[in-house]
Amino acid sequence: MTLNFKEIATATMVLFAVIDIVGSIPIIIGLREKAGHINSGKASIIAAVVMVVFLFLGESILHLIGVNVNEFAVAGSLILFFIALEMILGVTLFKEGDTSPDLASIFPLAFPLLAGPGSLTTLLSLRAEYAIQNIIVAIIVNIIVIYVVLKTSGKLQRFLGKNGIAVIQKIFGVILLAIAVKLFTSNIQELFNH
Repeated sequence: MTLNFKEIATATMVLFAVIDIVGSIPIIIGLREKAGHINSGKASIIAAVVMVVFLFLGESILHLIGVNVNEFAVAGSLILFFIALEMILGVTLFKEGDTSPDLASIFPLAFPLLAGPGSLTTLLSLRAEYAIQNIIVAIIVNIIVIYVVLKTSGKLQRFLGKNGIAVIQKIFGVILLAIAVKLFTSNIQELFNH
């Protein structure tokens, strides 16, 4: 089992852009204000479990519904494309309701905010291109970053300010857009080659 650091770095960056934990800081702060407290550890662990389980079982689930990885990756690239546009254009589709701290840590924080359709689709798309152990390392790195961001979200907000967060969101939006286009083109070719 050899680790490829180039693959790990790419997969980590892709997941980081999709999960967009920095761009989610305003939502996290809003949730913290409503629920009074967010269990950072619980949210991080649940998000990690959902991602790893989907990484291994996602393909089997797809086979059950008669879809292959390339088709799912093309669909996923379209979702990523719209998430990227959302980030660049500053449109928000996600609404959070009044919830208790425990529930807020699981829904909407762990799922669908952290381990949502975008990140799950990305995992399967990455699996089509990269070795599984490299993707798992990338998930772990992202979960550590998520945990740190959740723990320090208040301080980060004060440090970055509204403009800083907006700039980071736009930058990651453009990166994600490029990734979505790459995923789309590489997987659409695979579909036509079959």
